[in-house]
Amino acid sequence: MGTTIAAALMFPAAFSLILIGIPVAFSLLVVAVTFGYFIFGETIGIQAQSRLLDVAGNYVLAAIPLFIFMGAVLERSGIAERVFGALRLFLGRLPGGLALTTLAMCAIFAAAAGVVGAVEILVGMMAIPAMMKAGYRNDLIAGTVCAGGSLGTIIPPSVLVVVYASVTDLSVGDLLAGVILPGLLMVLFFGIYVFMRAVIWPEDAPPPPAEDLGVPLAEKLKTLAFALAPCVFLIASVLGSIFAGLASPTEAGALGAVGAILLSLIYRTFSFELLVSALTTTLTISSMIMFIIFGGVAFTSIFIVSGGGDLVRDFVAAADLGPAGLVLLFLGIVFLLGFLMDWVSVILIAIPILSPIARDAGIDPVWFGVLACVALQTSYLTPPMAPSIFYLRSIAPPEMTYLQMYRGVLPFVAIQLLVLLVVFLFPPLATYLPTVLFRL
Repeated sequence: MGTTIAAALMFPAAFSLILIGIPVAFSLLVVAVTFGYFIFGETIGIQAQSRLLDVAGNYVLAAIPLFIFMGAVLERSGIAERVFGALRLFLGRLPGGLALTTLAMCAIFAAAAGVVGAVEILVGMMAIPAMMKAGYRNDLIAGTVCAGGSLGTIIPPSVLVVVYASVTDLSVGDLLAGVILPGLLMVLFFGIYVFMRAVIWPEDAPPPPAEDLGVPLAEKLKTLAFALAPCVFLIASVLGSIFAGLASPTEAGALGAVGAILLSLIYRTFSFELLVSALTTTLTISSMIMFIIFGGVAFTSIFIVSGGGDLVRDFVAAADLGPAGLVLLFLGIVFLLGFLMDWVSVILIAIPILSPIARDAGIDPVWFGVLACVALQTSYLTPPMAPSIFYLRSIAPPEMTYLQMYRGVLPFVAIQLLVLLVVFLFPPLATYLPTVLFRL
């Protein structure tokens, strides 16, 4: 089999295995080893070991379990309930107040955890009963919780951003700074949609009862300071240490992990069971991510060695799209892959191929990286994969149907695409902060 033919067959082979239900990591490894055998012969084992050591020795990836551990401790320590209650006191009186509280809570804990599943399940378990009791429509509840949870991919410190930066040899700090403004813009657009829907169709998000509005301002401020200030200080310390150049992402992750433990001690919720549970969650999620990363690295390595990179470059050259057209084509590829695969797989399969071509075309790698991360965020809400829907199903009551969930997320997918368009049209939204923070 010619190597170029092998490269052309690798993607159909991988997709076929994934679609018949074989886990992504195994699918990528099987295809990589099978096709790699035709190139390296019996030395494929040595090549695989080399790639495994490359992944295991990647210092940046060591930040992933630390960020996950930080979020897991905050999730289990009772801090989330305090923050939710404090935000509800301030936002609850607005149209769609409970949904706005949910989005704000998701944004804060996205910055604390960096993992979509943890954010969505944590916030959803508090927000869904509260919104259902208040008479919110199920599709609005589902869309708000799923979209809020997806913020974990775009608000720093995002595990997605860390993985993307490690794959493309970008500065993690640059990329984390680059996604800040698009992430805040997305939270703003989500909030505007919820607010306007509650104003136009108040039956979708009924106002709170009068007794919920009578808390004195001094009591609200006291509650907010006690519940929110320590958590915000921890997040600011973690991100600030990276942006100030005082710590690498891995060191900042360690700071966050220690800080989360200290907060649980301050709130007197720390226990041996909490520690074991947080470590178990960290080990489970980190192992899954690292296994997929190894499979993706092996797959793309074989694809490139067999001439796949040249195939893609020849196609791009023949299309003659120009830089803007090239970015739109690549974002379309990332968006479509997100329908079928999780974000880790998309990054490990597509980005090592697309990113060098974009660089060669003179496209700012940070701008392209931010656009790719926003496009990848939509993969959490788009079927058939739609991990956010599966997370929601695990905590939603039986009366909330899949149809209501899918209907609820569609407006938020449209908003994500709107943010993608805005960042595409105004690149400084992605490139200004990295310039200000790191190159003054």
